Amino acid sequence: MDVERLRTEELEKIQERKLKVLVHYVYSNSSFYRKRFKEAGVNPWDFKGLRDLEKLPFTKKQDLRDTYPTGMFAVPPSKIVRFHASSGTTGKPTVVGYTAKDLETWAECLARGLASCGLTKEDVLQISYGYGLFTGGFGFHYAAEKLGTAVIPASTGNTRRQLELMRDLKTTAIACTPSYMLYLAESMDAADINLRMGFFGAEPWSEETRKRIEEKTGMDAFDCYGSSELSGPLFTECREKAGFHIWADHFLIEIIDPETGERLGEGEKGELVVTTLSKEALPLIRWRTGDITHIDSERCACGRTHPRVGRIAGRSDDMLIVRGVNVFPSQIEHVLMEIPELAEHYMIFLDREKGLDVMKIQVELRSENNLDTDILRKKVARRLKSVLNLATEIEIVSPGKLQRFEGKARRVVDRREI
Repeated sequence: MDVERLRTEELEKIQERKLKVLVHYVYSNSSFYRKRFKEAGVNPWDFKGLRDLEKLPFTKKQDLRDTYPTGMFAVPPSKIVRFHASSGTTGKPTVVGYTAKDLETWAECLARGLASCGLTKEDVLQISYGYGLFTGGFGFHYAAEKLGTAVIPASTGNTRRQLELMRDLKTTAIACTPSYMLYLAESMDAADINLRMGFFGAEPWSEETRKRIEEKTGMDAFDCYGSSELSGPLFTECREKAGFHIWADHFLIEIIDPETGERLGEGEKGELVVTTLSKEALPLIRWRTGDITHIDSERCACGRTHPRVGRIAGRSDDMLIVRGVNVFPSQIEHVLMEIPELAEHYMIFLDREKGLDVMKIQVELRSENNLDTDILRKKVARRLKSVLNLATEIEIVSPGKLQRFEGKARRVVDRREI
């Protein structure tokens, strides 16, 4: 049976069965969900399946922090074979535990995605995501090995060594953040490098940045998606590059209005909500990811029938509010990358002057070929104002002046509360 091409009706039957089992499972094994269900008036024995999904309570990141470290786990310690955790830079870290079956499911889901992009056992995948409590490196590592793909566990940093490994071991695919790929591209000689595809995520990036990466390296650049709470990187685009395939036999997705929690329809943009149908250690009911996107349930041109979600437009908790205007950093990046005179490196600074918010953007030139930077600055400011409906201060800086990042890019500096 090719599970990736099951009819929608068959996928819904799988989801119906698994969701009913999940509701009973968490009620019996998770004190957190047992209490939450009682508060919401949910009786597992009266639960009818998909049609009752909206009766189930949401789960938020704060719930994991409030029950730190393992208060939401649904298995005893003896069943846990691995822990991962978020950095905890904005509060308590979120700790995720895995059973052996959870790790197998994780590898299977991402392996499906990598295969849909064309990764095979003939490839050599260089993994330049971090290994450790961060999930990125391990996710790609075990998924690629499941496909029989050779893996170079390079981890982050040491750019000279990264390029040497690419050249000497004939790396054909890479997994890293898009900002680090741009950094690598500045130093690599495309004639010496055999890269044909890359898998990029862990930070927001735009379609224009994809074009820049592909132009600079000659590779196919694929977007990937996941979160540490769900199991790190889980989903990718396929060769069609028309959204992430969400494997419906393991995950149930919804889109809601982030303000009201109201469920939205097909194609409407809102917050992605995910229910895990197969996880044992840390099952999540209606997990609010904070990521803004939309659902497309039409059969993909690749033939896969599982629903897709569009490119992440931003995160509800990454959204900047400047003078009452909602701004996503990805909107700014999209505008900047459309202007050919500008390079890929930029920074956003937020200050408060005389009680008013001020947004300043520094962006590098691609080259200093006698450009009139004042004219260019005004052009950038006009483009941004037309998109954001907000005036910004623009500073054009020389090539190479801004900081480069070997892990996740940190492009926003909010100094309004300092």
